[in-house]
Amino acid sequence: MVTLSWKHHTLIQALISRGPLKEKEFHSIFTGVTGRNPGTVKKIFDKYLLEINKELSYVHFELKACRDQYDGQVCYGVVNNVSDDQSKLGTKYSVPQIAFFKGIIEAIAQDEAAQGCISGFDALNIRLENQISSEASSSQQQVPPAFRNFSMSQKEKTLDELVRDKWLCRTREGNIGLGIRSLLDLRSWFRNNDVPSCEVCNEAGVKADLCPTDGCNVRIHKYCLKKLLSQRDDKRCSGCGKPWPLSKITKSEAVDEAMNEEESETQAAAPKSKRKRQLRSHGDSTENGSSQASLASTSGANARRVTRSGHSR
Repeated sequence: MVTLSWKHHTLIQALISRGPLKEKEFHSIFTGVTGRNPGTVKKIFDKYLLEINKELSYVHFELKACRDQYDGQVCYGVVNNVSDDQSKLGTKYSVPQIAFFKGIIEAIAQDEAAQGCISGFDALNIRLENQISSEASSSQQQVPPAFRNFSMSQKEKTLDELVRDKWLCRTREGNIGLGIRSLLDLRSWFRNNDVPSCEVCNEAGVKADLCPTDGCNVRIHKYCLKKLLSQRDDKRCSGCGKPWPLSKITKSEAVDEAMNEEESETQAAAPKSKRKRQLRSHGDSTENGSSQASLASTSGANARRVTRSGHSR
């Protein structure tokens, strides 16, 4: 059994207390506690994650990474790999709130257009009765009073809480989409509910571009499509064999996207190299004179609730 150091614990605590973090923020915390930048010491960064996951596996948790389907950025979070009834005891949300949340994610994830969102109006008009069995919903007496009495103001308050806790998000257009916490925790739910996956990365294609050919069900995340286009000039749909429409994604945009990814991996090393050049220009004979810049650690904040089920919040 690997003995975790205070550095490992700090990384875990940051994700548990603050919830899923963007890659840049998580890397900043890693640099703050280890003095190393994951962009230049990827093997060491991966080793830390492997050691953490070996310990978390004993309690069926795992530190995972996934892309935010709305902006394409990589995020890290601690998720539960067990789904059972006992996990429902760990949620801070009431039964009606959970039913409301389920109704929203179903409406978003099962949208055949893969827009990845619904309007705030549609979200507030989700019927909680649809979240109980058809036999029970057919009888008004069997519908829980808490469901019938769940007011519009309660829905608005719950919606704000779900957004704040990163289960949902608000898009630039003001619509309601899935938060990064849902994208991390609900992977098994996506599979069990037959949500079509992206043809490139095989993750659920909640927000994706669809092949316009009638009868073809292929969908690809926009960031996956950009990366694919940067590598190949001829892109044909693997489902129907017809050329994929690229009117909204130019070749230059795709190349820029790939270059940005490469730059993000090496940008932290640039200040150090620049400092060395400056030292050489001033005739400093000490090659190792430059020191690693320490980034401020932001590992404190609000407590993240870790439940034992991704789909019963």
